[in-house]
Amino acid sequence: MDKEQNNKKKKRILLVIIGIILIIFGAVYCGYYAYLHYEAVNQETPTQYVTEEASGEDGVKNPVNFKKLQKQNSDVYAWLKVPGTKVNHPIVQSPVDDSFYLKHSAEDKSWVANGAVYTERCNTKTFNDRVTVIYGHNGYSDTMFTTLHRFEEKSFFNEHKRFVIYTPDSKLTYRIVSAFKYDDRHLINSFDFEDLGVYAGFLGMIENPQTTNKNVAADLGRQLTIDDKVVVLSTCITHQPSSRYLVCGVLVKNEKTY
Repeated sequence: MDKEQNNKKKKRILLVIIGIILIIFGAVYCGYYAYLHYEAVNQETPTQYVTEEASGEDGVKNPVNFKKLQKQNSDVYAWLKVPGTKVNHPIVQSPVDDSFYLKHSAEDKSWVANGAVYTERCNTKTFNDRVTVIYGHNGYSDTMFTTLHRFEEKSFFNEHKRFVIYTPDSKLTYRIVSAFKYDDRHLINSFDFEDLGVYAGFLGMIENPQTTNKNVAADLGRQLTIDDKVVVLSTCITHQPSSRYLVCGVLVKNEKTY
């Protein structure tokens, strides 16, 4: 009887020890994950790659050091800046995996919770497609595309009318047409933009989105045409997994840089 009680006691002690080990392991794991999340949301925009833009007789001096960026990551091909927000980031495109930059840095491809600003392979890297969709996370503090939600405020929308994309040899200026809540469909796969009728319908949709959460430019000055090139900035909406927030801009100026 004593032997049986001792065995039961040893088993209880062993279970307690195992439980303590699991608790410690869980605490360490959660702490490490929390540290990675903290590192992600406290990342600064890599402004060491950007200087002040300048203009001269030869045109616009490109403020982005693409040589330095591409030396660290050859997937970098452009830079996006949205005045009035904290969106001031390189744009990347993975040649093999469209989901890679959901959780990897544009700067050095290291794992990072808030990912990068990126496009998918269904888009070229020329911005000559009829519609180019650029993705970025929402909800990681105010990093990546979180601050695009400032366009939900009508006064902010009216005061901030443009965003800019730099490539190694050009400055592309986009006039913001609208910002609105949309569903989570994949835009490039859902619309055949090679069909001019479909594209015209899409342009009409972004000029007059059928949603209550929208702001539309009242002073655009013209209607969009099938000759226009559009960039859509796409991000999530907190606690609404089947919705997306879109900021749509039309190309209004293409300047060579040096």
